[in-house]
Amino acid sequence: MSTTVDLVIRNIGQLLTMSPASGGRGDAGADPVAGLGLVLDAAVAVQGDLIHWAGKDQDLAKAVPVTDQTKIVDAGGCVVMPGLVDCHTHTVFAGSRAQEFARRISGASYEEILAKGGGILSTVQATREASCDSLVATALQRLHAFLSFGVTTVEVKSGYGLDTDSELKMLRAIREADKRHSVDLVPTFLGAHTVPLNLRAKRERYLQLLIEEMLPAVAEENLARFCDVFCEEGAFSLAETRRVLEAGLELGLRPKLHAEQLTRSGSIDLAIELGACSVDHLEQINEADATKLADAKTTAVMLPGATYFLGKSQYAPGRMLADAGCSLAVSTDFNPGSCMSQNLPLMLNMACIYNGIFPREALLGATRWAAEALDLDGAIGSLLPGKQADILVLNTPDYRNLIYQFGANHTQMVFKKGKAVWPRPSLDRR
Repeated sequence: MSTTVDLVIRNIGQLLTMSPASGGRGDAGADPVAGLGLVLDAAVAVQGDLIHWAGKDQDLAKAVPVTDQTKIVDAGGCVVMPGLVDCHTHTVFAGSRAQEFARRISGASYEEILAKGGGILSTVQATREASCDSLVATALQRLHAFLSFGVTTVEVKSGYGLDTDSELKMLRAIREADKRHSVDLVPTFLGAHTVPLNLRAKRERYLQLLIEEMLPAVAEENLARFCDVFCEEGAFSLAETRRVLEAGLELGLRPKLHAEQLTRSGSIDLAIELGACSVDHLEQINEADATKLADAKTTAVMLPGATYFLGKSQYAPGRMLADAGCSLAVSTDFNPGSCMSQNLPLMLNMACIYNGIFPREALLGATRWAAEALDLDGAIGSLLPGKQADILVLNTPDYRNLIYQFGANHTQMVFKKGKAVWPRPSLDRR
């Protein structure tokens, strides 16, 4: 008989295990629940910080020995699913661009705002001036908001420092916030976000700074798992992107790319060649690219909130990517300039309406595929024995309501590594 378990959640109306055995990739909508691993009238058992068993509630007694020490949670016939994974954010930064948003809505162009010190320049300035402690404190509050929407893992990029000290400060703040919050953080170095104003006329000097100083310092302190580059006209060219990503690879940082967002760069071939974990944005991607991605181990990440917030009409072609068989994740792209929202379920609604994917694909995109985009699918993103017990209990009997009732918050309870963290979360877990 199995070992006694610590936690059992039972009376689950709909359990979404996201089991790979249930399909999910390239199903073209033939099965409305493909990939969800849907179990009706279910239960989940947790031992320590791992899933021990999941299945029909009627089989619980035979499968799992429950004792007086086992905590029993009644889900009340509601939905239970993996904690959500937000695989592309810029959560650590200082300052606000609310005034800039109002000016843009009033008709000011980004160029006009930039000329007056706004745009990314204002965020860089504020972040450089902020202390590490203040960045941590603000990040903890933002992570609290993520958790309230059922998000249990968040990728966080640097990229608002653009000099060695400030980039390291951001990454140290990410590391400290990870230690102090129940949400797990995955750090990414994005020093190649843009070229700082003082080096615009000396691009090669900044590239040398990235490759010869920043990246080695990041690697020495083990501050990041990934190296990302904004490969875009006006940011970094394809050749420059290659140089930075190859330098990161040599230091053990796996590549990610901001790819094919505003203009076509042809960066998908480079991403696949270098074994990038994900390519993100993808508004300009084509069918040939999609076919290549489907055959590669690179996850496609859509960020519909950024397209929406910027007032653009061309969204990433999610239907094409899904039909090609791509692993297709959905993220908030939470950042001060183009998507100031931590509401990942809202992004799933946008992905269905504007990117053309099905609700089941959107749910996979915020769990299993999002975990794959972080190379963490072996640990999170599904509720299977041996996986981390990151569990979201929704206050609804129908999983589709998470997307259908857009803008609402359906979070009832969140368990992180088997421990209840919502609705009584701790902002500081030290």
